[in-house]
Amino acid sequence: MNAKRKIKHRFEDLPRDYFGLVSLLPPRPIHDEADLSNVLEITDAMALWAENFTPDQEDYFEALCSFIEKYEAEHVKWPKVSGVDALKHLLDENGMKAADLARLLGVHRNLGSSILRGERKLTAQHIRALAAHFNLSTDVFHG
Repeated sequence: MNAKRKIKHRFEDLPRDYFGLVSLLPPRPIHDEADLSNVLEITDAMALWAENFTPDQEDYFEALCSFIEKYEAEHVKWPKVSGVDALKHLLDENGMKAADLARLLGVHRNLGSSILRGERKLTAQHIRALAAHFNLSTDVFHG
């Protein structure tokens, strides 16, 4: 049985070629939380530097991400988040207020507040505008 261990990595220290990356941590299906932790350690170190990836680093990163997605789809139960809760989170993360939401949607200022309080629903047009602005799927705002 292999001993599981936590690995610490920095992007600057990672190999730039595929063979070097594979020798560091071979891409393979994730079987448990320790595997997930090790893969996340490398993908987290790499993620902030995506625009500087070599083609080999990009291939390696995509392979690891596909294993993460498969593991999470099978083992992680994400809580259901409403569209308004997702919107509130996005506004907060972007330092936006109800008035900013209203401007973004092209509606009266009070309507932005009403949407955030749950008094008014997002329309299909609002959802398309939000998805485009935040570069997300419209599905995020339908919940």
